[in-house]
Amino acid sequence: MTAVAAVRPGGTIVNRIGRVIDRWSMIVYTLLAVIYLLLPVAVVILFSFNSPTGKTNYIWKGFTLQYWLNPFGPDGLASAVILSLTIAVLSTAIATALGTLMAISLERYHYRGKSFTNALIFIPMATPEIIMGASLLTMFVSIGQPPFFPLNFVTILIAHIMFNISYVVVTVRARLAGFPRHLEEASMDLFANEWQTFWRVTFPLILPGIIAAALLAFSLSIDDFVITNFTSGMAVTFPMYIYGAARIGIPVQVNVIGTCIFVIAVGSVAITTVAGRRRQTR
Repeated sequence: MTAVAAVRPGGTIVNRIGRVIDRWSMIVYTLLAVIYLLLPVAVVILFSFNSPTGKTNYIWKGFTLQYWLNPFGPDGLASAVILSLTIAVLSTAIATALGTLMAISLERYHYRGKSFTNALIFIPMATPEIIMGASLLTMFVSIGQPPFFPLNFVTILIAHIMFNISYVVVTVRARLAGFPRHLEEASMDLFANEWQTFWRVTFPLILPGIIAAALLAFSLSIDDFVITNFTSGMAVTFPMYIYGAARIGIPVQVNVIGTCIFVIAVGSVAITTVAGRRRQTR
């Protein structure tokens, strides 16, 4: 009896420790993972307020707002940012429209060549970017030598649309997988045609997936360097500007613009999430 009584307190302590670990281990792990992922972003935001003495912005010297008041100071930075934003917006709009239609056709209909199309969708996602960029460069050059088909804004846009479509199709198809088809059937029973059913029933229900796909496509487009470097010619996007400036020292304005892009992206995701939850609550 004495031995059993001596074991019970120890067993109770072990059980309590186990319950504490089960309760807090996942929370601690999640916090550490989030901190690990956001630490580089925090450094970028912090050094956007730095006042370096030389061309490099690697050592903290002091707090200043002068670079936030003049974010496009260095030559060529404004044009690079405008070009990246223009390409990102256009490629996102076109890829989202085409990818949504492809996702609906792949999810809803059965036709000859569907399996082959499914396989083609994943090729841009699985192919290394350097191989895809070199292949696109070969294709553009083989179509016609400049000035018939020069490498410029158009070639960058075509390349970005190509690899964005795959991500849009996969994201929208995930939304369509659990789609309640009976709502469309009810709409058709109430004398709505296919066009009215799509815009008033189908589209509002898959809109969160479409928005998520558009945000993902925009992030991939504005962030791309490897494929853009092969297909840009003399055009300079924001990532290419950073790569060129890194040789002599990245200006603080790059951190400022990067912070703005990050805040806008996170804000868009937060607004979309809150609006989706409110819509589900209603």
